[in-house]
Amino acid sequence: MSVLEIKNLTISFDGKKAVDNLSLKLDQSEIVGLVGESGCGKSLMAFSILGITPPGSNLSGEIFYKGQDLLKLDDESRRGIRGNKISLIPQDPLSALNPVFTIGEQISEVLEVHKKLSHTEAIKVSKSALESVNIPNSEQRLKDYPYQFSGGMKQRALIAMALVNEPDVLIADEPTTALDATIQLQILEIMQDLRKKGKSILLITHDLGVVSEVCNRIYVMYLGKIVETASTKELFTNPKHPYTIGLLNSLPDESKKTLIPIKGQPPSIDSIPTGCAFHPRCSFVFDRCRKEIPELYDVKTIKEHKSRCFLEIKN
Repeated sequence: MSVLEIKNLTISFDGKKAVDNLSLKLDQSEIVGLVGESGCGKSLMAFSILGITPPGSNLSGEIFYKGQDLLKLDDESRRGIRGNKISLIPQDPLSALNPVFTIGEQISEVLEVHKKLSHTEAIKVSKSALESVNIPNSEQRLKDYPYQFSGGMKQRALIAMALVNEPDVLIADEPTTALDATIQLQILEIMQDLRKKGKSILLITHDLGVVSEVCNRIYVMYLGKIVETASTKELFTNPKHPYTIGLLNSLPDESKKTLIPIKGQPPSIDSIPTGCAFHPRCSFVFDRCRKEIPELYDVKTIKEHKSRCFLEIKN
């Protein structure tokens, strides 16, 4: 049984769908990537798991954590899971930490709220949490304020905060954005270590290069829909959806003389095209694409590889 499974999740605002009939699963000790351009609904989907979607949002579908549908729980029960069993690593380390409290105060607060530890006990556990993410001199660093941490150290502090309650599931929302390549590698190594320790991680990013390093499987998202899903190796060697192909063609590669960007810009939810939402930007578009919405189909002979396209693209 999957530790986390989303079935047919739809999130709408005034009848406009920001997430549309989305399904995905996350197994024990697995890192799954969710990839897509900014604004496609990745973070909104993550917030729905935690029960912190914006006011005015309407949700339907099912979100199962160890077989329990989170959408059917009351607020108090959701709070018992949020931050305790399922934790979020927010996407912006520069703004996620409160500048007027020390790092130690912010990490220990999580333990005091969820575990009911005394402040002294919480500080002791917080010190171990910083050590677990390779922050040296942790006892002294607990007394520091966020401005005294580099960007990479802030991100590691946020990971420590997410881990301190020993959750089963981590949702990492763009955890390497705005970090240099060396620090990105350190963050990804921490995630691989967490997987080895039994943690399950949903890694949300716009960067296929990041997910190629650590993920077992990948879901590609466009305008609120999953358009392709496969194992990481299969997706990179045998992409089927034109959007996935476009993302891969946009990646820097020594063998490429020039990068091939995806033409145009993704529309807003106020102006989603008829038919396949990707068709105005697609190099393979034909008349059916403009009129009908494709379903996710099983790619022939490939287990658990699905693509939302009328063509089975041959590469």
